[in-house]
Amino acid sequence: MVRIRLKKIGMRHRPSYRVVAIEKSRSRDGRYLESLGHYDPRTKLLKLDLERVKHWISKGAQPSNTVDKLIRRYEKERESSSSVAGMAARAAEAAVLIPDVPEIAAEKADDIEAPAEMAVAADAADEPEPAPAADSDHTPTDEHPESDTGG
Repeated sequence: MVRIRLKKIGMRHRPSYRVVAIEKSRSRDGRYLESLGHYDPRTKLLKLDLERVKHWISKGAQPSNTVDKLIRRYEKERESSSSVAGMAARAAEAAVLIPDVPEIAAEKADDIEAPAEMAVAADAADEPEPAPAADSDHTPTDEHPESDTGG
């Protein structure tokens, strides 16, 4: 008989599980027939391949109590997320957009930018010009010949 149950794959004190289709007589972490998803109880992250889960159930596989609860929760989450997406789409269609008035926006932008430009120009006039950069090419001289020979 095939069961759909959890296989522990996490570390000690940090459990994580794989949802698998496995022979009932196999050990918890034994060889499984197919991986159907994963579950992290610490973050409540659940990912299932519902199509494959339903396939195995149709073939007679029995989900464990925990996996049965997880399947129901996953179906409920998917149902609610699809209805939320539908509601958001309907709200976007029904929303009334207020047209922008470009002339007013442009005037306000000019008013905001003009003082900033003046401040930048004033700062540039107050600062002295930067000194020319020194020559970075340094040629070795004969003052220290021992450094050239490595000795």
